[in-house]
Amino acid sequence: MRVLVTGATGFVGGPVCRRLADSGWAVAGAIRRPAAMPPGIAARVVGDIGPETNWREALAGIDAVVHLAARAHVMRDTESDPLAVFRRINRDATLRLAEECVRAGVPRLLFASSIKVNGEATPPGRPFRAEDAPRPVDAYGIAKAEAEEGLARIAAATSLGVTVIRPPLVHGPGAKGNLAALMAALRRRLPLPLGRIANRRSLIGVGNLAEAVRFCLADTRTVGATYLVRDGEDVSTPELIRRLGAALDAPARLLPVPVAALRLAGTLAGKGAAVDRLAGSLVVDDAPLRALGWSPPLGLDAGLAAMAAGINPPPAGGA
Repeated sequence: MRVLVTGATGFVGGPVCRRLADSGWAVAGAIRRPAAMPPGIAARVVGDIGPETNWREALAGIDAVVHLAARAHVMRDTESDPLAVFRRINRDATLRLAEECVRAGVPRLLFASSIKVNGEATPPGRPFRAEDAPRPVDAYGIAKAEAEEGLARIAAATSLGVTVIRPPLVHGPGAKGNLAALMAALRRRLPLPLGRIANRRSLIGVGNLAEAVRFCLADTRTVGATYLVRDGEDVSTPELIRRLGAALDAPARLLPVPVAALRLAGTLAGKGAAVDRLAGSLVVDDAPLRALGWSPPLGLDAGLAAMAAGINPPPAGGA
């Protein structure tokens, strides 16, 4: 199989390219400007990815596209109209790529969406499922949901086979956001006021996500479906911090601060959303993909150890 991966040099793109290449597929990375690529990965320069991108040369001879490139969730967005910018990059550019795939005769497109399409939090005992009605809250989630809707329309009207994966929080070498902040705090031996949080969170290691991409591309039963993916276990925020501290050889110092006090402090500091992510639950149901035979090859502790060491985990076994 000849696969084009957008966002090939990114946090997720690098491991995805390596996993696909390890499976014996011919992998090309769509990149904005000329740059060195890892061994075995070809480069196809497309310029900035947007609704006007010319994909003709990049798609020549391609059997499947993995679309990872996106404007990521921005913690401190300075745009005057963030939703318009997210729509341009994460919705309009995605639909442009899908239309170009149809024109070029590319039969498969795998779209990396986000669990934020489902929403921000789950109640006890009710994980998010792929068939749930979308309830995005922020601009990032709204644009991803609209991209999924547009892809469904294109797939219904053409021969393009679309598969959607919605990952939760992805951990691994180079992770940013709250995970990077937690690692920095643990390394500095700072006390963290998160010991009273009693939530459950689904995560996925970047190596496990790469294997899910490979599995979906290899199995035609995934065409037309949307899948939620996760590591093999869900953990509370305090448990995640303890296990990340163990991986860093920096034991966690957790203070038993009431969650209500955390939320109040977060609101006063303008960081209410960040506190909600740390304190709230978000659990996903990955049973449909597991029913097809997929399972995450790496356990949570192995993934955290790789992140702490700043190295990518070894390739998953099998092709």
